[in-house]
Amino acid sequence: MKKNALLLTFAALFILSSTLYSQQITIGAKGGLSIPNLTGGNSSVNPLNDGYSSRLGADGGIYGEYHVTRPFSISVGLEYSSQGGLKNKFQAYPTPATVAPLFAPYPAPTYLYADFKSEAKMDYMLIPVLARYTWKINKKSPVKIYAALGPFAGFLLDAKQVTSGSSTISMMNTDGKTFTKLVIPPATTPQPVSFAATTNIKNQLYTFNAGLNGFVGISYRLNKKSVIFIEGGGNYGFLTIQKGTANGKNYTGAGVVTFGYAYTIPGKHRYTQSR
Repeated sequence: MKKNALLLTFAALFILSSTLYSQQITIGAKGGLSIPNLTGGNSSVNPLNDGYSSRLGADGGIYGEYHVTRPFSISVGLEYSSQGGLKNKFQAYPTPATVAPLFAPYPAPTYLYADFKSEAKMDYMLIPVLARYTWKINKKSPVKIYAALGPFAGFLLDAKQVTSGSSTISMMNTDGKTFTKLVIPPATTPQPVSFAATTNIKNQLYTFNAGLNGFVGISYRLNKKSVIFIEGGGNYGFLTIQKGTANGKNYTGAGVVTFGYAYTIPGKHRYTQSR
């Protein structure tokens, strides 16, 4: 799947550049910070997919841009995007098989609770196709403002659940509000246990996603062909990522801030810089 995604993107960029050779095109690269989160959780259905907060990750990529008119252009890109979410609080987790026998002869609860850190780390390769529009500050200013919006196809590269910390383990009481701490043999009183672990969860997730990508940016023209820029925006996936319902249903999404450099190859129609 990853190989197909790369081939599709490079083919699109090649066709774009070769077919529109007589037009003006821009090639750029950017990198920066991703602030992803997982949304769509419902604790009344499944406490595992609820209560995520944002985490920090990396974002960056390359793109090719075709200038249709002076202010309007179309771009196709290849973008690495860090996704996921973070919980660092008292939270639910599936009852381990090693603990379940403690509840015999009664059924073990589906979830136990503890105070630890749990971070879902997911790496995606996005292929965004964006429509861009640029506004001039004035005719002589090297500064321009632009906005872009469009769909993306996303391909999962890797996914891990990283937990850390130590905590006593609790069971939710029948009132659904209070908790009782458990004693795990051979201890005779409730004792903290370690939650340090890294689990590969890629096989639990769909490898394909699709959604919307957009941003606004400010560019500064260095010369007739080169600009530097800063962009702020985000992406949101329209498809739930989990294959089953055991871990609930979540959607990916991230706020993104990137810095970059772009170089314009003049063609037959010498439009001014659209960035």
